Amino acid sequence: MRLEEVAVDLYELAPGEFIAARAARVAAAKDAGDKELAAAIGKLRKPTVVAWTVNVLARAAPDDVEALLRLGAALRAAQRELSGDQLRALTAQRQQVVNALARRAGALAADRGHSVSEGVLREVGQTLTAALADDTVAEQVRTGTLATAANYEGFGPGGAELRAVDATDTTESAAKPAEDDARRDLDGALAALESARAAMEKARDEAEQTANRLAESESRIAALRAELAHAEQQKKFARTADRGAQDELRSARKQLDRAERWVQRARERVDGE
Repeated sequence: MRLEEVAVDLYELAPGEFIAARAARVAAAKDAGDKELAAAIGKLRKPTVVAWTVNVLARAAPDDVEALLRLGAALRAAQRELSGDQLRALTAQRQQVVNALARRAGALAADRGHSVSEGVLREVGQTLTAALADDTVAEQVRTGTLATAANYEGFGPGGAELRAVDATDTTESAAKPAEDDARRDLDGALAALESARAAMEKARDEAEQTANRLAESESRIAALRAELAHAEQQKKFARTADRGAQDELRSARKQLDRAERWVQRARERVDGE
């Protein structure tokens, strides 16, 4: 058992389940005689709601998250090489993808019984943005082992703000290969956006289907309840009829008893004469 494997398992759990599960893993490591692993597991932090929501997204949509993370390289190239218009377009693209994935993360969390607030979704978006610039955060997001939210105000080495670079800063022969790389990354970002949109459409379709199934189930339940009420009424009628039949049976038995006694007395009188 390795720490990375334990972390993957633990950070899949909801925050409320984390502490007990971590304690169980610590105890298991100690029982196995691995005190170093037990200590390392004990240091794993309970995930915040924001971190757990990002982890849910990473596990449910790994391809979309990976496509988003590829935007980091594109943006770093844009900071160095692209014109202002190209840089602004790529930055807007990044924000669209981040927003789409944050909303999807919220929907996935709700599916697991934990609705999150708009504030949490904003922090999810900030954390995804930070993952584009910070390799450590990116790896935690990729593996679904994030423990806390992250934030990043700038982009690229030194945390500098995004900026456009004038084309005259570099020679055309040196800029063109880098620009080609950036364009390929931009294509990847566009593909990620389309993937996110497709995922949203799929989620919307699934939501409509589940709503229809719920309506059908409720209609069926209503019909079954009506059938049950009718059956209960028929049961009452049958019980009343049964009581009447039992009363008639008892009365008939009494009449039969009287008739038999009468016959018996008549026979006795005939025999006596």
